[in-house]
Amino acid sequence: MVHGEGGVRFQNWARTYGSSPEMYFQPTTVDEIKEILALARQKNKKVKVVGGGHSPSDIACIEDFMIQMAKMNKVLKVDKEKKQVTVEAGILLSHLNVELSNHGLALPILGAVLDVAAAGVIGTGTHNTGFSHGILATQVVAMTLLTASGEILECSKTVNPELFQAACVHLGCLGILLTVTFQCVAEFYLQETTFPSTLKEVLDNLESHLKKSEYFRFLWFPHSENVSIIYQDHTNKPPSSSANWFWDYAIGYYLLEFLLWISTFLPFLVSWINHFFFWLLFTGKVENVNVSYKIFNYECRFKQHVQDWAIPIEKTKDALLELKGILEANPKMVAHYPVEVRFTQGDDFFLSPCFQRNSCYINIIMYRPIHAPVRILRRCTQIFRSSVAFGRN
Repeated sequence: MVHGEGGVRFQNWARTYGSSPEMYFQPTTVDEIKEILALARQKNKKVKVVGGGHSPSDIACIEDFMIQMAKMNKVLKVDKEKKQVTVEAGILLSHLNVELSNHGLALPILGAVLDVAAAGVIGTGTHNTGFSHGILATQVVAMTLLTASGEILECSKTVNPELFQAACVHLGCLGILLTVTFQCVAEFYLQETTFPSTLKEVLDNLESHLKKSEYFRFLWFPHSENVSIIYQDHTNKPPSSSANWFWDYAIGYYLLEFLLWISTFLPFLVSWINHFFFWLLFTGKVENVNVSYKIFNYECRFKQHVQDWAIPIEKTKDALLELKGILEANPKMVAHYPVEVRFTQGDDFFLSPCFQRNSCYINIIMYRPIHAPVRILRRCTQIFRSSVAFGRN
């Protein structure tokens, strides 16, 4: 019989949201999950599932029953001929990446964060960048779903296809994801090339950049014209790195976090910080070659408030210039961290931010301390909601 715990406090990774569920469960089998659901039905309780807890929203928070899937993390099957892998939904991508590498396989695209669960990255529409690629859920070929009534449903493009279209970005609404089958590719290496530019240049030549690199993105440093362009492309070169002592010894992280903390009390410093770190780290060309997941993934060290908006790709220039104009017109409104801009191919998942639309993702990050100003996030909401509204048919 499955046992739950009381008195557990759940918080997401950034500690921006949390809840204290009445009962907290860590099941190890499907039968145990069924027991939890039966108990929830008996006691008329709501149930939510959590994986790595990296979502910047309160989507996993609940006061009734919480199911944490960390113990359902096995690789169930590897089909080398089809290049497919079937896993339990609680497996972290950090674990899956290594397992796939052991079999000479890889996922063709990954998000930036390692410690996220397979079910979570699918259910929340996690993405990276690359105009020839979709969100991570586009790599899913089949799933097993446990409904609230205890029924187990298989779905794919050919089995329960409408359920599949809904479940690929499910937001926890349809049931509990038990297993996922991913379409993989042969293991590959990427060369990451980073070089400086300006916001005007990148926006005026956006189509050209999208064609030049398979995984193109850029970082705009607010309160300036400074941009760092990042190309990531397949390569046969051996692993190499343009080492940076500033980051390698964590000096940079500690200094940046200290300055960001100071800036929560003295906001006028943010502009200077953005200029300083761009000058220090991004004014030269940097190249790095490694196995794909080590290029895609990086360690996220700063607790933060985040908004990540998917807007029609044709609205990219207007939205960023409007945001730049608002910052210039309101000197007391600051943006702590480079704005990350990525691009994703449209898909047919019902709840996908990229439903039937090629999209630009604009990621606004604010340092998290209690005193951190979030006024800029409210204005971003206004800008990007407008862009989304006018971009829909």
